[in-house]
This record gives sequence, structure tokens and C-alpha cells, in this order.
Amino acid sequence: MLSEQSAATVRATLPVVGAAIGEITERFYARLFEAHPELLRDLFNRGNQAAGTQRQALAGSIAAFAVHLVEHPDERPDVMLNRIAHKHASLGVAPDQYGTVHRHLFAAIVEVLGDAVTPEVAAAWDDVYWLMANALIAIEARLYAEQGVTAGADTWREWEVVERVEETDDVATFRLRPVDGAQAVPGFRAGQYVSVQVELADGARQIRQYSLSGGIGAAGMAAGSGSGSPIRQISVKRVPGGVGAPGTPEGEVSNHLHARVREGDVLRVSPPYGDLVLHETDADAGVPLLLASAGIGVTPMIAMLEQLATAGHRGPVTVVHADRSPADHALRADHEAYTGKLPDGTAYFFYERPAAGHPSELTGFADLAALPAVAPGTRAYLCGPLPFMRTVRSQLIARGVAASDIHYEVFGPDLWLAQG
Repeated sequence: MLSEQSAATVRATLPVVGAAIGEITERFYARLFEAHPELLRDLFNRGNQAAGTQRQALAGSIAAFAVHLVEHPDERPDVMLNRIAHKHASLGVAPDQYGTVHRHLFAAIVEVLGDAVTPEVAAAWDDVYWLMANALIAIEARLYAEQGVTAGADTWREWEVVERVEETDDVATFRLRPVDGAQAVPGFRAGQYVSVQVELADGARQIRQYSLSGGIGAAGMAAGSGSGSPIRQISVKRVPGGVGAPGTPEGEVSNHLHARVREGDVLRVSPPYGDLVLHETDADAGVPLLLASAGIGVTPMIAMLEQLATAGHRGPVTVVHADRSPADHALRADHEAYTGKLPDGTAYFFYERPAAGHPSELTGFADLAALPAVAPGTRAYLCGPLPFMRTVRSQLIARGVAASDIHYEVFGPDLWLAQG
């Protein structure tokens, strides 16, 4: 909690800092990478840095945290903090790195705002930073302890590719088994992701997160964790250049995996993390659920459906997916099969370019108006591009679903925070 003096100072300076936060974060990253080029090479996503999305996400999270502190002084924005902490843990972020970030961030603040940064202003924003940083450090320590690892090198474990499946022209599934088979395979909750680290041609060890799209064994299903099988599965979409904005570079890691990784190759993989998971009472209860995805956002939904089908979920499950065409719909057979195993499961697939005979009301972008009424008490889980998730969320709220019952996952920096 901020002191009264710091809260007053932050409240008074929020408009100035908020207006300059984009420039501050740009200067911050320039300073950070000049001093520590290894962080850009081996930790930060170079594609997101080139596109500017990481800067937007950082600016959004700092601004959102500061606003929350002054508007809700007795509450902590745990949803936001947990999402960030899970991403950090999957990267092996260590507590001492927060000191490095602090040093370069505050140097950037002074560089941009100049004399406006009085000792009182500096002290107040220092409080904001360390309240956020220490909260993240504590959450990340708990996450590491749960996985039995420590930050840094201990994050990574070698997994062998035992099978590769071409799902579509742009999506490949990699089934993985730990090289050190004598050690226990960590369980996971449906919807979680792992980080994959690969060494690129220039020697950089770039990292990306991919949802676990399968590998939940029946033995672990009843407990809601994937502990029954030593095989884990990720499905990776090849990211071309220009996605999101003209000039955006192609996905370095996704293209590397598609072009170079085959059966028998070894990948460095983190334990599973991520907070978009089925509520603990959802898997085997009669709670109405809605799982909505678009494009490669289907991957966590497949794992959730597998868990629900294996657990014998009794309540209604509405499955919504949007894609360019049936041929572009990765894991479509699994999508249909798991939905079909549910006693009360119904799937609605929207295609921009449907095959002959596809229902006209399911042609184009996803629109919940084409669905029957949403059951009271529905919990919804969303994954896909931000415009898709914003649209579906708005439609769900209009249909009476509580905002607190709508959960989402963003692949990449969480620009929802920056733009919301």
C-alpha cells in the first residue's frame, strides 16, 4: 500500500507520467540493452522489441498498476500481477533482475521528465515500482517452489521430439518426452503453456511460450493435472512477417521450429505456467462453460476440452472457434472429437472461407448472435487475437455473463493492458 504522501504525489503526477510513459519505456529499453545486450539476445523477444509491442505492454502494466494503487488503495491487482508473474517464471526471471530494471527505468524517467522529477516525485514512483516488483518477486518465488526449480539455468530441461505432425500448412505439432526419463514429469493444468528456448543461427537463445495442446494422461485427469503421461504436446504456428503491423519481422522461433526441428531433435523447455486454467470446480461439475478461440488460440482450448471429456463434465459446454477456413483450423479433429465426448457439448465453427454446405450463419467472424441463449452462470475462457476477445467479451457481458467469469489468454505481450 502506498503511503498517503506517495499516493497524493502519484495521483498528481499520473497525467504527466502517463503522457510520457511510452517515451520513457523506449528510452528504458535502449539503455537496458546497451548495458546488457545479452538480455536482448537471450531473454527478451526480439520480434516484440522490433515491433514495439513489449514497450506498449510494459507502459500499460506500470500505468495500470499505478492507477489501481491510487484508486483502490486497499486492493492489489492480483489478476494482472499473476499473469505477469507466470510469464516471468516461464522465462526464469530472477529477483536481482528487478534491481537492474529499476536502475535503467528510473534513469529513463529522469532523462525524459527532467526537472519535473523532484525528490518527492522520485520517491513516490520508487514506491510504486517496488510495490509492483516485490509483489511479482513473491509470486514468482511461489511458482518456482511449486515446480521445484530455481530462477535461471535450473528453469530449463531437455525434451526430445518424439513425433512431429503437420496440422495445417502453418501449424505443426511437436510431441515431446524428457531426455532424462528417470526424473518425474511435472504435471500441468489444462490451459497452461511452456517456454521453449532454441539457439538460432546467430547464436542467440530466443524464448517463446507455447500452450500445451495435449498430453494430459487419464491418471492425472481426475485431479485436474497432466500427470498421467510422460508425453507433452505443443502446436506451433509459423508466424510470417508483417503480422499486426507492416514491417514486423517474422517469428524467429516459430520459423526455426518449422524449418529445422524434426523427430529426434532436443529442445530446452520450461516447467508449465499460466493462469488461464479451468476453475478447480469446473472440470467435473455441472457448471456451464463456454470455450471461445480464434486461430492458434485453439491450443489451450483443446487441452481444456480433453480434461473436461476425461473428467466426464456434466454441464453444458459451448465451443466457439473462428478461423479463415476449415483447412486452416488446426487440431480440428480433436476439437470435434473432444466436444463430441461431452454429454452436453456443442461446437460452433465460424469460417471466413467455408467449405460447401457450411451454415450461412456461421460464415465470417465469430458472432454469438448465431448461438442459442447463454446458460445462466456460464464461465467463459477466451484465447485469440485481441479484437476477437474484446468482441466476444462484450457480447458475453451483453448476454448476462459476469465480467468476473470471463477469463482470457494473450499470446505475447498483454496489449489489453496497454490499450484498455
